[in-house]
Amino acid sequence: MSSLDQHQHLHPSCPDKTTVSSDSSDTRELAKEPLQGLKLASHAVLEKAKERGRLICSKCGGSRMFFCYTCCSLLGVSHQEIPVIKLPVKIDIIKHPNETDGKSTAIHAKILAPGDVNIYTYPCIPDYEKNKVVLVFPGPGAVSVLDMIQCLHDMTDSRSHGPSGEPCIKRLKREEVTGATDTADSPGSGTPDESKGLESRAYPLQRVVFIDSTWNQTNKISTDERLQGILRVELKTRKTCFWRSQRGKPDTYLATIEAIYYFLKDFHKHCLAQEYNGEYDNLLFFYSYLHSVVNKSKQEKKDQLENEKEEKVV
Repeated sequence: MSSLDQHQHLHPSCPDKTTVSSDSSDTRELAKEPLQGLKLASHAVLEKAKERGRLICSKCGGSRMFFCYTCCSLLGVSHQEIPVIKLPVKIDIIKHPNETDGKSTAIHAKILAPGDVNIYTYPCIPDYEKNKVVLVFPGPGAVSVLDMIQCLHDMTDSRSHGPSGEPCIKRLKREEVTGATDTADSPGSGTPDESKGLESRAYPLQRVVFIDSTWNQTNKISTDERLQGILRVELKTRKTCFWRSQRGKPDTYLATIEAIYYFLKDFHKHCLAQEYNGEYDNLLFFYSYLHSVVNKSKQEKKDQLENEKEEKVV
């Protein structure tokens, strides 16, 4: 298995606390087994690639499985064999320079949604229009996805009328969300009128920023002056499915690909005002497969140890 299989960055998208959502559907979702019920493309192509083993990347010479995380290119599988996802908003990932590429799940998002995801290595940070961008990162003043769009509108209004210095406290009314039409198709499809409708619901948001690093290394990026003044968004409490957690960290610290996935699910429901029908599940295409491989390996080792104990008793 590649180092990607064994190590994943955890995304500090949720604070070290336990909260219970007032939304019963979210509570039920947290109670489910991890990665169950996802609408995923077939993993048969990955099974075949795994049987063939590692391949050498023609660009960097690295030995890789499925894809080269250094060159962001597929190995042993073609673009036609894996899902390609159209996202409703652009995603930027700021990666810590001291972290190994093979430890990051950010590459999953770039390969599966190449037209909507960019990865930058710190200190490279784009010049953002701060009333059109959010940073998914916890902290003082961070808002929920439900409140996010209204807060961006408030920021735009305050800047157009002069700084007021008041915090964003206006809540997006639930009736505004539930009153919107739920008949449009997925964000990447539908008639021009439907696409315009989706864009208007997400306006003025154009881009979402994630920090890709271990928790202990996030401070340098999150406190960078270029990210100050950007609205911060905090996800509802989710439990990671990551199979190798960071020592001393709670299970609410997500892998980067998990944080992106859960943000988009909430965005689809609360901002686009649509019922979620698995539109972004394939963002977990690689992650869910690796999860199953690691769990299978753990179970086989456990069974082997139990058999050895039984043989000793006999």
